[in-house]
Amino acid sequence: MPLSEHEQRMLEQMERALYAEDPKFASALEGSGLRTYTRRRVYQAVAGFLVGIALLMAGMVAKQVWLSVVGFLVMLGCAVLAVTGWRKAPKPGEQPAAGAPHTRRQGRQKRSMMDRIEQRWQRRRDEQGGQ
Repeated sequence: MPLSEHEQRMLEQMERALYAEDPKFASALEGSGLRTYTRRRVYQAVAGFLVGIALLMAGMVAKQVWLSVVGFLVMLGCAVLAVTGWRKAPKPGEQPAAGAPHTRRQGRQKRSMMDRIEQRWQRRRDEQGGQ
């Protein structure tokens, strides 16, 4: 459901107030941290894929089938991580998803902050509705 014009203006005012009050915190919420996290995850998956290739080749040279199988499984797992990480990465300028994977502690802080914002919003709507 799209926001009404009044709600959009209120949201813009809240964003400006947040930037004015704490620009560092506001820029942290923009999603650049998610892009960095996702990019790092994809790079780690590519490095793991290369390790998997090395294990696969070492298993073939040493004629150890189990080592080749482990190498193949490492390659497969890293390929899945890289592809899923790449798909979840927000485009520059795009808003991150609501369930963005940051650390768990940050997720709890964000939820409680969002709960407080929602409570304030409801209180303001109730006050305006009662007048």
